[in-house]
Amino acid sequence: MHKIKLLVIGPPGHPSLRALDRLKDAAEIAVGDTPEFVKEHAADAEVVLYTGLESKTLPFEEIWPYLTSIKWVHSLSAGVEKYMTPAFVESPVPLTNARGVFKRSLADFAILGILYFTKKVRRLVESQRAHKWDSFGVGWVPDKVVGIVGYGEIGQECGRLAKALGMKVHAVRRNPERSQNDPLLERVFPSERLHEMLREVDVAIAAAPLTQHTRHMLSDAEFGAMKSSAIVINVGRGPVIDEAALIRALESKTIAGAALDVFEQEPLPPTSPLWDMENVLISPHCTDRTENPDWQELSVQLFLQNFERYRKGEPLLNVVDKKAGY
Repeated sequence: MHKIKLLVIGPPGHPSLRALDRLKDAAEIAVGDTPEFVKEHAADAEVVLYTGLESKTLPFEEIWPYLTSIKWVHSLSAGVEKYMTPAFVESPVPLTNARGVFKRSLADFAILGILYFTKKVRRLVESQRAHKWDSFGVGWVPDKVVGIVGYGEIGQECGRLAKALGMKVHAVRRNPERSQNDPLLERVFPSERLHEMLREVDVAIAAAPLTQHTRHMLSDAEFGAMKSSAIVINVGRGPVIDEAALIRALESKTIAGAALDVFEQEPLPPTSPLWDMENVLISPHCTDRTENPDWQELSVQLFLQNFERYRKGEPLLNVVDKKAGY
């Protein structure tokens, strides 16, 4: 039986890759992440699993020229902007990703952000630390309006949980006609009506992928359109929000607060004003890194499902529109 040559770009021996042993009868597997490894193994690779398990992983653009026999590339992460070189985008080789694998954990953080500000959790913690009986009024979540910027897998999961809290869910997306009959949504807006949506929301959740159209999609004008009582949550990609504009909006009280899992520069520099702001909740891009089940193993499991579909000639899951960038 023909064995598929699987090239795994990642650290050999990484615990999350142990599940690949299930493919030993169907695939010839080579694992490595050095230029020498790529030069030796890439030419006859039929499938590439790009793991991104370590920050020093070789850039995909350096690997692509050696993939002369490639038929499919899979990303263990949901974000795919690092793959979008002109040569790869124009090629017929499909790219699949981990879209949807981490949606629940990210949506949990969005709800945490909503409750953190509505129930004034920082004040609760500080009062407890000071042994201070500090009774005060808190907010009411039902009937508040949450506006979701980017209504894909993550955005929809945020909508489900927000709806369960009694919130009204609005969304903006490039193709609003796809959500016309969505039972979660009270209103859906096209991208050009983003400001109209933002004027009405109490919470704005950024859940959009990073493309040339979404970079700095939320900036000074967008924050200026929002209520001064509104909060901003980012569970998508850091550069979708103009961080300098966000800092200005927070400092000037143009908006009330922000809960952030992703940033334009990661790690967030120690000099960033965001660290010291009392109206900011920071997660160091770890809210999807679940421990049980392990987040990386969850992503590998999706790849294994897709590999079985590939081997049988069935349609792949999570095929990325390379020209759209997500």
